[in-house]
Amino acid sequence: MMDKKEKKFLTVAPFECAWRKDLKFREAGRGCVAFEAFAHNDVTLVFRENVGSQHYHYKRDNSPHYTVILGSHRNRRLKIEVDGNTVVDVEGVGLCSSSAFQSYWISICDGLISIGKGKYPFQNLVFQWLDSHPNCAVRYIGLSSWDKHVGYRNVSVLPLTRNHISLWKHVDCGEYICEDDDEEELEDERTAYEKWGIEDFLENWELSDVLFIVGTEERPVPAHKSILVASGNFPLTSSEDILRLKGVAYPVLHALLQYIYTGRTQIPEPQLGSLRALGLQFEVIPLVKQCEEAMERWKLNKKLFDFGKSVELSYPYTRPNCCTAFPFGVPVDIPRLKQLYLTSKYSDVNIYIEGHGLIARSHKIILSLWSLPFAKMFTNGMSETISPEVILRDISPEAFKGLLEFMYSGELSLEAAVDSGALLLQLFLLADQFGVTLLHQECCKKLLEYLSEDSVCLVLQVVSSIPSCKLIQETCEMNFSMHFDYCTTASVDFVLLDETTFRNIIQHPDLTVTSEEKVLNAILMWGVKAKEEYGWEMIDEMMIHCTPELLFGDRLQTVNHLLSFVRFRLLPLPLLEKLGKSNIARHSSTFSNLVMEAINCIKHGLARPENEHNLRIQHRRSSYKELQYICDGDSNGVLYFAGTSYGEHQWVNPVLAKRITITASSPSSRFTDPKALVSRTYRGTSFAGPQIEDGHKSTWWTVDIGADHQLICNYYTLRQDGSRAYMRYWNFQGSLDGKTWTNLRAHENDQTICKPGQFASWPVIGQNALLPFRFFRVVLTGPTADASNPWNFCICFLELYGYFH
Repeated sequence: MMDKKEKKFLTVAPFECAWRKDLKFREAGRGCVAFEAFAHNDVTLVFRENVGSQHYHYKRDNSPHYTVILGSHRNRRLKIEVDGNTVVDVEGVGLCSSSAFQSYWISICDGLISIGKGKYPFQNLVFQWLDSHPNCAVRYIGLSSWDKHVGYRNVSVLPLTRNHISLWKHVDCGEYICEDDDEEELEDERTAYEKWGIEDFLENWELSDVLFIVGTEERPVPAHKSILVASGNFPLTSSEDILRLKGVAYPVLHALLQYIYTGRTQIPEPQLGSLRALGLQFEVIPLVKQCEEAMERWKLNKKLFDFGKSVELSYPYTRPNCCTAFPFGVPVDIPRLKQLYLTSKYSDVNIYIEGHGLIARSHKIILSLWSLPFAKMFTNGMSETISPEVILRDISPEAFKGLLEFMYSGELSLEAAVDSGALLLQLFLLADQFGVTLLHQECCKKLLEYLSEDSVCLVLQVVSSIPSCKLIQETCEMNFSMHFDYCTTASVDFVLLDETTFRNIIQHPDLTVTSEEKVLNAILMWGVKAKEEYGWEMIDEMMIHCTPELLFGDRLQTVNHLLSFVRFRLLPLPLLEKLGKSNIARHSSTFSNLVMEAINCIKHGLARPENEHNLRIQHRRSSYKELQYICDGDSNGVLYFAGTSYGEHQWVNPVLAKRITITASSPSSRFTDPKALVSRTYRGTSFAGPQIEDGHKSTWWTVDIGADHQLICNYYTLRQDGSRAYMRYWNFQGSLDGKTWTNLRAHENDQTICKPGQFASWPVIGQNALLPFRFFRVVLTGPTADASNPWNFCICFLELYGYFH
């Protein structure tokens, strides 16, 4: 195996496998690897649970793994193997190229293996296969080969937390889908927008603001100042619109402009010197270098060129993962282009936003290159065609400035993406409005990357009515469904969702909820457009003096439809009987029938009606493991569960096993021992001492359950140590980041613990009890009963219960 770093690609010798430390999925069983490969055949990727050896051969490996072979059988077939056994062997799919590096991507998501071609992961899908017995532990990626050397470069591993949803819609009953039409694939890869570019303005009079007068015949050739300035050093002024080139032949100028506007040109070999001289005159350095290289090759071996034959020159673009639309792929100096934006030099359009005045002085040609709507505005005889002013309405000035910055740099500002989600969303909508496809894609990626349970409702409200946002909408609906408890209790923004979106969420197969009552509450709250969070009891009270028609308004029909998706038979019988006697049941026959049907089914074991879908009696998918309090000191809590490696091994103190972290307000000592709180061994002296925070004494014990875990806590247990420092005033709190704390239960003069060694447990109730947290702490808010050390928090045991993720 040879690692040719000087060429920035990896060459893998026959029957070997390269394992790099960075080639690892962030989440076991889920990830995507994108790469470029150069091979005659058998581009082979191996996915294992652990790193393999350099001389590893997939035919001899007995450990669990997936193997994907592109161009098997001398570049005729695609193969997928599971643990060395062939499960897929199809003809004419995923073939290799021996003439150049070719881009591929392979993703694995819970046994769904997706394979695609092209520079953009999750696009141009060519093959899928779903493993009926998935290996959800594969994590490491090996780059391998068969009997010929394979070159790999630009290998990157991407997470699947957002974008992979678009792949699942292709799966039907576990069967794979194969698309092998290469022409359609290439057409998909170059979208309609990408065919529009700077070459459309080559020697085009549209938007031109400078003329070259060429040769003795004084032939006029139009061009654009901003493009020329960004590509070289042309003697332009704001007032001078003509450049005279008497000693230059038109074919030479044409070759220069063609190179600037398209990134490629061709010229007869005898005119190479003239082209080089013109490029040197205007300091188009990339062209000069390529002319010199071509001339040097001709000098060394004149047989390479037929006399008078055209020599092809192309801009050596070094960013292969970017698109080919402007300003990429042409010899444009991006810093110069940015400077044009900052200085407004040679600008020909003033952009106003109604209510905000002048926003920017820009260049029509730059706006037109990125945006077909702008191009039509400036060239189709509209008022803006001849006017130097454009007035826009109902647009955020900050977002439009972000749009302009992208047009002059080709890059999305990270500040816009990270620091302001609202600004990113506005920029996304602007990109859609003005057809700036590449910015639309970048914003889409950023929105998906930074999507959270707190932002999902806002994003859904905006994108649900935009056809081009289907991927984001589907991802948001899945995110909402998988965090249904939080999204419907942390705020009531979800009641602003439109009918179709909310129905998609309620019917989503991944809807994850801790109680079916939460689904009922959410439907009723959405129906009345609630302004604060409450349950069905509040709706029941409202119906004492209000009919369903007045209460739900135009959403009544939808509410009645959605109620059929509540799995009433999973609710406890006492709650169902309570619902059956409610005002809602008296006023709504739909609600009453569903409740009575569930009661009869539970009481009498009645068979479900014929043709009824069995989903109504199935428990929903849950990402949370229910760890509920049974008794003081039991082995059913979260911290004990962590000590068993989450149910996989014998119990080991979870602090020693580094499954959880416990910290105290005072330094560790023999009396302040974090691991003692979960050791399950009684300690006579165990306390956290006070520290001064903001001028006040503060004493606490904090538990971090880990970066990959969250807990919706509904119970917790403490045990007093052997002292009489009984606490009376303290708070139990939760946090997502360990900095901002939310009170889950406040104890004021609580005298539950009144003996040394005594256990005590408390339920966590209220709205905050529905929120998931990573960090938990108990913090003293007042002195204990120990007069000598009133701020020592003396406990020797701590346990948490609830829904663990």
